[in-house]
Amino acid sequence: MKMYITLSEAAELENIKYNTMVHKMKRNPEAFDVKTEKTETGGKERVLVSVESLSRAAQRKYKKLNEITEVTGGDVVVENLKPEEPWYLDVDVNWYKENYKAAYYKAVELSRILQDIINYSDADKTDYIIRKAEELGMSQRTLYRNIDKYLEAAGWSLKMFRDTGANYDYYKVLCLCRKPKDSNTFPTFTPEVKQKIHNIWFDPAFAQNEGSRQMLYDKLLEISAANGWLIPSYQSVCRYISHVMSDGQTESAYFLASKGQREWKNKRMVKALRDTHSLQVMEVLLGDEHTFDCWVSYKLPNGKVTAIKPKLVAWIDARSRMVLGDIICKDANSQILKQSLIKVLYSTPGGMPKYLNIDNGKDYTAEELTGTKRYPKKSQEERYPGFEEVRKGFYHTIGIEDYHRSKPYEPWSKSEVERLFKTVCDGFSRWFKSYTGTLTGSRTGAKIDKDIKKLLDQGKLLTVEEFYEKWNHYLHNVYAVKEHRGLKDQGETYRKPLELFDKGERYEKALPPKSFALLQLMKSERARVYNVGIRKFGQVYNHPELIYYQDKHVDIKYDPEDVTKLLVFDATDGHMICEAESQELLKIAHRVPQEALERHIKLQKQQFKAVRERLNELTKPLDENVAGAAEANTIVGNMMLEGKGRPQKVVRLPEERSYREVKQAARQSEYIARQGQEALERLRNMG
Repeated sequence: MKMYITLSEAAELENIKYNTMVHKMKRNPEAFDVKTEKTETGGKERVLVSVESLSRAAQRKYKKLNEITEVTGGDVVVENLKPEEPWYLDVDVNWYKENYKAAYYKAVELSRILQDIINYSDADKTDYIIRKAEELGMSQRTLYRNIDKYLEAAGWSLKMFRDTGANYDYYKVLCLCRKPKDSNTFPTFTPEVKQKIHNIWFDPAFAQNEGSRQMLYDKLLEISAANGWLIPSYQSVCRYISHVMSDGQTESAYFLASKGQREWKNKRMVKALRDTHSLQVMEVLLGDEHTFDCWVSYKLPNGKVTAIKPKLVAWIDARSRMVLGDIICKDANSQILKQSLIKVLYSTPGGMPKYLNIDNGKDYTAEELTGTKRYPKKSQEERYPGFEEVRKGFYHTIGIEDYHRSKPYEPWSKSEVERLFKTVCDGFSRWFKSYTGTLTGSRTGAKIDKDIKKLLDQGKLLTVEEFYEKWNHYLHNVYAVKEHRGLKDQGETYRKPLELFDKGERYEKALPPKSFALLQLMKSERARVYNVGIRKFGQVYNHPELIYYQDKHVDIKYDPEDVTKLLVFDATDGHMICEAESQELLKIAHRVPQEALERHIKLQKQQFKAVRERLNELTKPLDENVAGAAEANTIVGNMMLEGKGRPQKVVRLPEERSYREVKQAARQSEYIARQGQEALERLRNMG
């Protein structure tokens, strides 16, 4: 049987205006099945359109609307709904079902029974309702009240359907449930008390000292006594704090107050996974230093043997996780980093990287490596260095396009390096008898107490050379050929670092001549040319070509292992001027390391200081060395004959104790004689 509706109802189902619906029918009259019917008032006939002529969306909407209208039996009119919205309109049905399962499913069964009661159309409906009330164990009044709730919920469901087109039949179930009780409202807490609790609990100083709830309550009582506030019980305050801390954002704010910004960024700030799968092999190298958690024996330059924790300087390919350019040393510096990069370029496996992601430490960000000052001044010129200034750095000189400097105390920016160090600690360092555990701010409990000095004295510590052999074997025979979990997680075809490094898509760039790269290992500085040459390391370097650069600045390069000569370059165009030599150093040896020369100069200064102090001690005046010898010092006078010079205005009096006593006694006798004379004169006057 066809169903016909008015044009206004059809327009509402199609979600268009009435006039639009009329024009749509006029443009395509064959697509619409229409009929007319007379009105009760006898006026113009009303036009009806078949539901089947409408769009499928409109037909589905009409079907749902017709089902809901049948459910309510036409008893509920949307326009007659109360203006006050019921509580269940703002409740998540899934949340309610999860927290109040028994009440929800009981309401589901009751709603089914109420629907049967509403649909019952026989003559004995009143008797039917009485029987149903008895079966449900409730009074007729309660049953009728539930029916009213059900009909109201059906009306709200119909209204929401008309507004949104979605089905809200679950209102008919929620209306029969008990409204959830508002918990954690704390009505006895005034706004002043709540705010003061927040002020105390989240105060950075209070949070950093891990202040307890009892401390907070004691302070709250003290403040309330001064302000005349009514404070709830201690248990209520504790419940309120627990309620406040249950919110994730609030708990994160407390962590920030107690641990500080650095720790909060490390532990709580949202992070993003680095997409290394899209990188090429050798496109990005990550650089950092790692201190092994074990001890080795190390021979100092003076021949003494001591125990140290060796440091690893290495570069990690971000794509394959392959370790390159590894060097183990006592203390890293910019020169060792240069050697490490040269090893990356000309060793196997290796190659030219495109970008570097370097640590923020002073070794990686030295001016000779980056070409810019580590801490530039505020001025615009030095804050934003020019292109040529940047290109003078070692990184750019050898052919690396650019570098990225990690921010301080943000290890997640180079997470691949941190994971590598954790892997090295677990798979390599722990196998050494001298392993003493990790000692960091967050893992102080991992410290292992061992007598390292005893192991050193017994010769049970490996030397640095032996330790490097063990490390080299682990790196190339264990780590590089073992399946890497990070490569597996990012969906790599080749899951071993060395395998991916050899077979993965690679960034290719020609290497500079090795002689040029080795030249860059030399330290670069700027120096001034004096009339005697270039002064450096307490020595003078000269060459005939330097005559034309007197009182000008030049760029110099020198090998720290041989400071007998300097390579001098023009500061303007960079061409090499000459190779200046120190004749004094060449007389000593053909090669003099910078470190040895600095130790020699330091020894000279220490010797001169000690001799000067000894000379001052030997020539110290007699009255400063020997007590009671001032008179002899005055009689002897100066050791050498000399002129009288200018007369002294200040004469120093002898400081012997006997002389002071004689002078004091003389002054006292004069005072007594004077007083006696005055007394005699007064007696004569009286007589």
